[in-house]
Amino acid sequence: MLLSAGVMDATIEINCVRKRFGHTLALDRLTFTVRPGCVTGFVGPNGAGKSTTMRVILGLAAVDEGSALIGGRPYAKLRHPLTQVGSLLDAGALQPGRTARNHLLWLAHSQRLSSRRVDQVIEQAGLESVARRKAGGFSLGMRQRLGLAAAMLGDPPILILDEPFNGLDPEGIVWMRRLLSSLAGEGRAVLVSSHLMSELEDTADRLVVIGRGRLIADSTVADLIAAASAGRATLRTNARSEAMEALARAGATVSANGSDTVTVSGLGSERIVEVLGHSGIAFSEVAMHRSTLEDAYMEITRHAVELQATQPEAGTPPAEAAR
Repeated sequence: MLLSAGVMDATIEINCVRKRFGHTLALDRLTFTVRPGCVTGFVGPNGAGKSTTMRVILGLAAVDEGSALIGGRPYAKLRHPLTQVGSLLDAGALQPGRTARNHLLWLAHSQRLSSRRVDQVIEQAGLESVARRKAGGFSLGMRQRLGLAAAMLGDPPILILDEPFNGLDPEGIVWMRRLLSSLAGEGRAVLVSSHLMSELEDTADRLVVIGRGRLIADSTVADLIAAASAGRATLRTNARSEAMEALARAGATVSANGSDTVTVSGLGSERIVEVLGHSGIAFSEVAMHRSTLEDAYMEITRHAVELQATQPEAGTPPAEAAR
């Protein structure tokens, strides 16, 4: 696809948005910006307000305070919305008796788009072989592809996708990653919510993290991982107790992860080696820790999770953990 030049400013702006549902405060002065040219991951625990935020952006829910702007305007003010913002909020929101192609034709005709464009997005979504099948018989992964084809129908500069990886097989996940990256590379603003941190780590440039309706973090993925990785190392030694005592005296925070493994925070690898050498403590390995995006996410959202299950101790048999 080629981005239509000069269509609009491809920016989403959420400014101090508050939204209540009865006594529940769903969004609490939420503020962030989704900029063109990058994939922005949108994450948070269940009930954090992600779906509400997307509905507010698309004019499906009214705000109590603040504003949600697409290219400087509210969604309701867009004259030809499909050509300005494409969205996928619910892959099941289609007429099951229509074929995939007719579903897209119906949307295209509503915006005066050509049938040729319908065939282009069918090909791009890999739906050629099922285009004349009724969508009601599609798997979740096929419905995701059809929903994404619909979102891209107007060749919009902005895309808003809610859990687009759900239901995709491995080939589909790789395809989705590459597609999102290529769309951002064309200068589009791409906002993607997902619970799959491993997919966002490989796809997103930035991450907006919310919890209980509030902004927790707005940063590049690389910076979040670097912050979570800083100053942590794994030490392997047969003198675990002695090593922990020596490192603690040197100012480190230490914890035992096994009979011969210690996690060390607050000291770099060179300083760890220096402390152990000075104390005459033998060791077999010192490895600096590299966090994953999931590690970083779990750390920054641990106080914002509403539903928390008791975690079994490492090595606890499943039957014991269930008792």
